Amino acid sequence: MDAIALIREKAKKQSKTIVLPEGHDPRVRKAAEFIQQEGIAKVILLEKGKLDPKKIEEYTELYYQLRQHKGIAREEAQQTVLNPVFYGAMLVRQGLADGFVAGADTTTSDVAKAGLYCLGVDRRIATISSCFIMTVPDCPYGEGGTFLFADCGIIPDPTTRQLAQIALSTADLGRKVLGITPKVAMLSYSTKGSASGRFIERIREATAMLHEMAPDLAVDGELQVDAAIVPDVARHKNPGSPIQGDANILLFPNLEAGNIAYKLVERLSKGRALGPLLMGLVKPCSDLSRGCSWEDVADCTAVTAIRCQYEVEGEGI
Repeated sequence: MDAIALIREKAKKQSKTIVLPEGHDPRVRKAAEFIQQEGIAKVILLEKGKLDPKKIEEYTELYYQLRQHKGIAREEAQQTVLNPVFYGAMLVRQGLADGFVAGADTTTSDVAKAGLYCLGVDRRIATISSCFIMTVPDCPYGEGGTFLFADCGIIPDPTTRQLAQIALSTADLGRKVLGITPKVAMLSYSTKGSASGRFIERIREATAMLHEMAPDLAVDGELQVDAAIVPDVARHKNPGSPIQGDANILLFPNLEAGNIAYKLVERLSKGRALGPLLMGLVKPCSDLSRGCSWEDVADCTAVTAIRCQYEVEGEGI
């Protein structure tokens, strides 16, 4: 079973309710129909101008209470809640839905703000980040052509600690959603001292921190991408590596590298990119690329539903 089929089947095992707040978009409407026909999740489809007036009043007051320390006025709170993405996030906060998926017609910044302001940060993780599940057809590398790329959507220039936290969050998501044994490559333009520079030092420090934080996690860095995913290259460049060219999680040094890489892989390999899946929030949610297909909406919803299954068990991802 390929990764996408596995994700859809796993989502069906425990029905979750996911908000799709961009019901005006034809791709989202088609995805919602498919999701419900296939039993992947229950869907709450929202459209601007068709929101419950009583809930608008309730959520305006709640949002005002959450954000008044930032100087927000009630009128501004109401305008915010009238945005279906924020309204949908409040549905999740209030327990009327398990997660939300947005971004087909909304910027990543606004989707992330809805998650951050309405749901809040998971204090156990303390870093909001994102990852993509990448599936590449006819690819011998990674986990049968499946990888997780991080961070490709949120943190422009992560610190040492943020890199380590992003790696831990992504590894956890890989275990729970895909059922893989994570093998993390901390990527750079250098492999184990073949070059030098302050960016490389940050990767080395993050790798050392990861070894301390998660001694059982298979991780290596700094690595060039060929030494991370091609076993023959790894044997020449880095023969003592604990991952031996079998990395299935690729940690990029900054947002530019990650964002460029995922779009190149998606377009040049005819692969799929599911995400960005937002990590580090109290409840699961997912962003979408504005260039997404209806299948992307459906499959990000399936991933979000799986993540919600672990929320019940107190193991949020």
